[in-house]
Amino acid sequence: MEQYLSLISTGFSISPDLLVLAGVGIGAAVFFVSLVVAIGQRNPAAERIANTRLAKADARFQKGLLRETVKTPKGILRAALPSDEEQQYKIEQKFRHAGYTSPHTLRIYTMVRIGLGVILPLLFVFLVVASKTPGIPLPDVVAQQLLDLSRFNVIQIVAVTVAAGYYLPAIWLDGRVKEHQLRITESFPNALDLLQVAIEAGLGFDAAMTRVANELASVSPEIAFEFLTVQHQVNAGRRREEALQAMARNTGVDMVRSFTTVVVQSMQFGTSMGEALTTYAQEMRVARELKAQEMANKLPVKMSAVLASLMLPAVVMVTIGPVVIRYIRVFSG
Repeated sequence: MEQYLSLISTGFSISPDLLVLAGVGIGAAVFFVSLVVAIGQRNPAAERIANTRLAKADARFQKGLLRETVKTPKGILRAALPSDEEQQYKIEQKFRHAGYTSPHTLRIYTMVRIGLGVILPLLFVFLVVASKTPGIPLPDVVAQQLLDLSRFNVIQIVAVTVAAGYYLPAIWLDGRVKEHQLRITESFPNALDLLQVAIEAGLGFDAAMTRVANELASVSPEIAFEFLTVQHQVNAGRRREEALQAMARNTGVDMVRSFTTVVVQSMQFGTSMGEALTTYAQEMRVARELKAQEMANKLPVKMSAVLASLMLPAVVMVTIGPVVIRYIRVFSG
């Protein structure tokens, strides 16, 4: 075995330790893929039963009206997801909160995480091997930097690239969720005011939501999409309360959740929808005012550190500078 390693290392000008490291990595990858494929195989009878159940479920819904849901990947892609179903549900909810409703979104996300987590370290290992192999052209600066790396440095960089490739998509998804929810939070009070005006003008709740959604299609497409989705689900036969609660879950915004609660309670108890929305709009305005006051009250605390770090050195120099100059003149004279 040592003779074969020495021959291969001599022929390619690669150290035997690097060959052993590459072989262990390839073997671990092959073992992982084989294990996942073996575990992911399902019983044909269970597969037919599951397909029959899914076909019946699809038959109960009208495609094109009801909103598509994110589907959980299967097979080898499922290995990149958490084994806990609750954690998987949280990831699916993040995609809904970010505004991604395609059924293939979670599958694409999983493929990107696996691809980046594997491609980035393999690319780095290829560059390291290419820098030590004659005949493969590389920029002199890159080749010299790679040659100066020790074995421990290579292992560290590979671990960092694996972590970066796997966790960067998750960080990006969290940013998209915050951005999407912020746009809904900023635009929802205006949508509520329009909805209140439409209901007081004599429109029904469903007609008012449709009218407001059409008016806000260019200004706030996120709210327009949610409102129209609710109406499509109601037209497809879903209960209005369930459609509104699904909207609250899909957005993940407390303001929308409170609006849903107000509307559902008004429908259940038979109270006036216009009065309920008027009261809720007033409470929302008070909440926005209190939030603005809270942010304004935080400014002095946030500015104190900046003022202390920027103005304090200048004040000290202006105060002590003349005294220091005077002492220097006295002792130098």
